[in-house]
Amino acid sequence: MPSPLADPVKLPCGLVLPNRLSKAAMAELLAKNNQPTDPLVDAYEQWSDGGWGSILTGNVQVDVNHMGSPFDPALHSEYKDSETNSALVAQWKKYADACQKHGTPAIAQICHPGRQSFRVAGHRGMFAQTLAPSAVPIKVGDSYLEKLIGYLAWTEPKEMTTQDVEMVIRQFVDTARLMADAGFSGIELHGAHGYLLDQFLNSKTNLRTDAYGGTPEKRARFVLEIISQARKVVPSTFAIGIKLNSADHTSATFEETMTQIALLAEAGLDFMEISGGSYEDPKMMGYGKANATEPKSSRTAAREAFFLEFSKEVRQRHPELVLMLTGGFRSRAGAEAAIRDNACDLVGIGRPAAIDAKFPRLLLDESVGDDEAQLLLNKAPVPWYTRFLPLHLIGAGAESTYYAAQIQQLGKGIATLAPPW
Repeated sequence: MPSPLADPVKLPCGLVLPNRLSKAAMAELLAKNNQPTDPLVDAYEQWSDGGWGSILTGNVQVDVNHMGSPFDPALHSEYKDSETNSALVAQWKKYADACQKHGTPAIAQICHPGRQSFRVAGHRGMFAQTLAPSAVPIKVGDSYLEKLIGYLAWTEPKEMTTQDVEMVIRQFVDTARLMADAGFSGIELHGAHGYLLDQFLNSKTNLRTDAYGGTPEKRARFVLEIISQARKVVPSTFAIGIKLNSADHTSATFEETMTQIALLAEAGLDFMEISGGSYEDPKMMGYGKANATEPKSSRTAAREAFFLEFSKEVRQRHPELVLMLTGGFRSRAGAEAAIRDNACDLVGIGRPAAIDAKFPRLLLDESVGDDEAQLLLNKAPVPWYTRFLPLHLIGAGAESTYYAAQIQQLGKGIATLAPPW
């Protein structure tokens, strides 16, 4: 019996994804000059031949002055049009063509880090303020060491003026237009993981009382204006999606988040990616392994329960919305369980894609049994010299850095390695 993962998915804009497996966005750290480079292009050419239904790029920053990483590709200045900026379009077209060389649609994830832009990232200077909906500083902890790390990593955020808001909206729209002119099949707005769009949506970081804050509807206006204006300058067949993270919201603000999702759905999104949680443990879907006896922490169980509640509630309220779930997928059994439970239409796969660019071919091969159609991964090793730092500050960074290194190996045609322990 063919796997449901092999089913094509048609987005509202008309774009057809040949199967349900999406290579999720990951940090590549390959744009040394903040432009698409040959190593970046070479890595995506590997994924283009991997049998994916869609390929999502890593972060494309909309403003080179405010970067999430020093090595992300970015928009350096105002984008006029394909004739005025023909050299720029040609540069990005090489990237888009590599992603889609074997027919897989590629979607560029575009973002602005807002207050999360590191001092060393971007061209604004180490002491210049970051931009944010409100002047709410990043707080990583209460200890002296944690406060010191926060001070060294980030500057104080500046509350954006109306002019700042309008400027950043234009930057998102310019980037969307550039991606369309370069030949990408769509964009995904990064509205998760504490980036600027998430900062506007979230009541903890958006304390404004003007047209862009004060109510769930007003906090969504920034994102809605980006979607509306981008739609006017890209082809009707160009996909526009958004990434949200269930872990960025709480049960206390659940209905506020659902109000915002309703507004986003009405704006004409082609898909919504929900990041967070894990379907990899099949027993939450009724496919438990007999030898899976290690209990989960109450915190992990609560997070996964909220993730399930979040995704299923979105599905129930917006059955027409194409949903992608990303986070923890490692096997055919886990991915199929998510589809058959009607929790999503698309399965986003990140870290296994960095280890095996052709992972979909394994999952879709009917001659391979379920017990072999998987790629289980250990935690990334943490460098010895970071052991004196708070674990919560280095764990995610270690994971991102490890898999970025594997992506760099992928681009060089060198064998990749799963974490050893």
